[in-house]
Amino acid sequence: MGVRTVRVQGVVLRAVDAELVTVEARFEPSDRERTEICLSGLPDAVIRESRGRLQCALQESGFRLGPGRLYLNLVPAGTKKHGEILDLPMALGAVAASGHLRPRCVERILFLGEVGIDGRLHAVPGGLAAALAAVRAGVSTVVGPHATASEAACVEGITAHAAASLSEVAAFAAGRRELLPPLAPPGEDLEAARTPGLRLDDIRDQDEGKLAVTVAAAGGHGLLLVGPPGVGKSLLARALVELSPPLSMEDRLEVTRVLSAAGRWPGGLASRRPFRAPHHSVSHAGLVGGGTPPSPGEITLAHCGVLFLDELPEFRRSALEALRQPLESGSITISRAGRQVELPARFQVVCAMNPCPCGFRGCVEPVCRCPPSRVRQYRGRISGPLLDRIDLSVELARPGAAALFAEEAPSSEHDEAKVRIRDARERMAQRQGSVPNGRLSVQQLADHAGVDGDSRKLLERAARRGGLSARGLAAVRRVARTLADLDDSAAIEGQHVARALALRVALV
Repeated sequence: MGVRTVRVQGVVLRAVDAELVTVEARFEPSDRERTEICLSGLPDAVIRESRGRLQCALQESGFRLGPGRLYLNLVPAGTKKHGEILDLPMALGAVAASGHLRPRCVERILFLGEVGIDGRLHAVPGGLAAALAAVRAGVSTVVGPHATASEAACVEGITAHAAASLSEVAAFAAGRRELLPPLAPPGEDLEAARTPGLRLDDIRDQDEGKLAVTVAAAGGHGLLLVGPPGVGKSLLARALVELSPPLSMEDRLEVTRVLSAAGRWPGGLASRRPFRAPHHSVSHAGLVGGGTPPSPGEITLAHCGVLFLDELPEFRRSALEALRQPLESGSITISRAGRQVELPARFQVVCAMNPCPCGFRGCVEPVCRCPPSRVRQYRGRISGPLLDRIDLSVELARPGAAALFAEEAPSSEHDEAKVRIRDARERMAQRQGSVPNGRLSVQQLADHAGVDGDSRKLLERAARRGGLSARGLAAVRRVARTLADLDDSAAIEGQHVARALALRVALV
């Protein structure tokens, strides 16, 4: 057998995206007593450690390399490679380079998967991101472990094949056997089917909070809920996910791509908006992303969904301030030495906090004993620029005992709110495309949220009082536009501006 070079297609993950990598394999027989594997192309420790694992897997699968030197080069050589996702293409490169497969058998196929020392394949994250990268490169066939192949099968234009071992993949490449289809049916969100949602009907009283949640769901606005413990702030935040419009097919792919790369594949294409509620002790990198290599944080995992920050003043100040840029741009750029990664972060923020350190300010019993200076200090932990970027802020009171214990008839409040939200979204789509009111730019506000007459007078009066900045006034106009859409009004009227101002009172 002559010396030959074989090229096998694989990928590496870059945060939530995948990048194609070519594994170049070359085997040179010699009089050595053992097989030496030489790796190049900036592999990380996981890939370097795979040499012994791959030798064992090859022997267990019946592929003896013989004495000599096996060269494995990862192209492009100047880009760092990491992760076990390259195990399968490296193993197939070795099989083909040593003469057990013809080189053309592994062409135009993307191989993904971790290989164990017994030759079995193990699932790896990022199957959907890898399939999207394959489509961009014109590759239509993906082979990998069952779970990974199931993710890839969710992408239109991809034919996915599932295998359990290295020997099965080699037999498939040689044309000696067919592989099974992926186990999970693509398009079915198993996680959503298992988890029932929360409805507005489940929440007693809190009419102001329910109105704010309805407006937030209709326009995609940020929301701050202020109230004593147990008033229903967390329930309202969770109900927002159920009220939000269904994900478009493009957004379903986006959400699934993020979850897949993070190892949280929901079992098919995601059909429910993500709901992330990190603890207030979360680090800066845990919230916005970071690390080496860069990995997604909570704001990316909440992409196209809701990020719920409970006990807002308890979060690290630096972590909260890092939210300002992604709240406006819908993405975040993480810079590391020699590399920048842009992560998607188009989330809807919902925050909750107590009105004072003890939590009982405004309650009859127990009585709040926090001095005004401590209340100001507590609320001052949240910066003005961050609050300016949250369109809605409401203060909730404790419901009375009569409301909590009253036997209420079955309510259709949630379904009615969903219909109003759906109709409002349709009006937005006809007027301004896919951009919700909560993300209207200054120019779009001028085009679609013009004010005159009583509306202008109310806004001018609010500006003269000094309680609203220019960004705050824009937020009021966005909320007023959503209220008008909920009322099926083509123009923003004075009542809409008045209600928008009333929904922006807490901490202002």
